[in-house]
Amino acid sequence: MVERMQIIRHSEQTLKTALISKNPVLVSQYEKLDAGEQRLMNEAFQPASDLFGPITLHSPSDWITSHPEAPQDFEQFFSDPYRKTPSPDKRSIYIQAIGSLGNTRIISEEYIKWLTGYCKAYFYGLRVKLLEPVPVSATRCSFRVNENTQNLQIHAGDILKFLKKKKPEDAFCIVGITMIDLYPRDSWNFVFGQASLTDGVGIFSFARYGSDFYSMRYEGKVKKLKKTSSSDYSIFNNYYIPEITSVLLLRSCKTLTHEIGHIFGLRHCQWLACLMQGSNHLEEADRRPLNLCPICLRKLQCAVGFSIVERYKALVRWIDDESSGTPGATPEHSREGNGNLPKPVEAFKEWKEWIIKCLAVLQK
Repeated sequence: MVERMQIIRHSEQTLKTALISKNPVLVSQYEKLDAGEQRLMNEAFQPASDLFGPITLHSPSDWITSHPEAPQDFEQFFSDPYRKTPSPDKRSIYIQAIGSLGNTRIISEEYIKWLTGYCKAYFYGLRVKLLEPVPVSATRCSFRVNENTQNLQIHAGDILKFLKKKKPEDAFCIVGITMIDLYPRDSWNFVFGQASLTDGVGIFSFARYGSDFYSMRYEGKVKKLKKTSSSDYSIFNNYYIPEITSVLLLRSCKTLTHEIGHIFGLRHCQWLACLMQGSNHLEEADRRPLNLCPICLRKLQCAVGFSIVERYKALVRWIDDESSGTPGATPEHSREGNGNLPKPVEAFKEWKEWIIKCLAVLQK
C-alpha cells in the first residue's frame, strides 16, 4: 500500500487570526507579551518556518479524517465558559500510580520521578506532587481479560471515580498512571486514557507503549481469568510490565502532557504539527511532536502564566539531567542495587536541539 501523505496547510491569515484573534482586547493582550515571545509565536504564520510546520496525514484512519471536530482558536479557548483554570489555592497537579510501573520497586519509583519532573517543566510554574502508589485492589475497579488480545484490562471509569474521591483540596487536577491496559466499557476493545475535565481527573495507561505489545511474543497474555469473586485482585500481583526504554519514556511523557493539556481546556489541535493533535493509533502518536504549536502554547501560557524562556530552559534541564530526580541518594536507598538509574533520555535529544533553536529566537 502506498502511503499518500496529505498536508493540511492553512493560510497565513487563518493562522494569524487563530493565534492573535481579531478581538481588540486579545490583540492588545498579545502585544503586551515579551518581544521575544511574540517573535517565537509569530513563527506560526511564517510559511518557511523551520520551527513549526503543517500537520501531515498519512492514512484515512488518522484522527482528523476519522474524528471531525470543530477547531479551537485562541479566542475560543479564552472565552470558553466551562474552562477550568488553576487558582492560587488550586495550583497542584497530582500524579497517582496504580499498580507497579516497573519490574522492580526502584525502577517503578524512578520512572514516576522522571514523569513528574517532566510535567513540572512542561507545566512550568505549577506544583506537581506524587501521591503514594496504590495497588489495583485499592481502586475496587472492574477488570477483565480482553478476548482479542488476551491481556488484563481495568475499567477506566471506575478508576476515575476512585481518583475523584482522592482528589486533594489544593489539586488543579489528579491524574492516574498505570501499566495495565484500560477499557472504557464492555463493548470497547481498549482506550489509551480517559479524562473528565469538569472533575479535573484523568487516567492514562502506558501498557501499549512497550516495544512488544503488538508482537506475537507479548508476555502479558493471560491464559484464563481465574477469578473467585469480583473482589479477587490476586491476578494483579505479578502482571507483566514492559521494560522502561527511552521510547517508552518519550511516549508516556507525550501522553501525560497531551491529556493534562485537555484538562486545561485545550482541545485537539488542527492548526499545525503539535502535541495536542489527536491520535488514533500508535504510529500517529509517534509522529506528533513533543512541543505545542504557538497557538496551543499561547493557550497554556494564558492558563498557567509562565515565561516561555524559563519553561524551555526547564525542559532542557530535565533532558540534560540524566540522573534521576533525586540528586544524592541516601545510603540506605542505594543498598537496593543501583539507587540512581540513569534516565533514558536518548529519544529526547533531537527535541532538545529544537528547543535550543526556539531559545535563540526568544533571546535574540
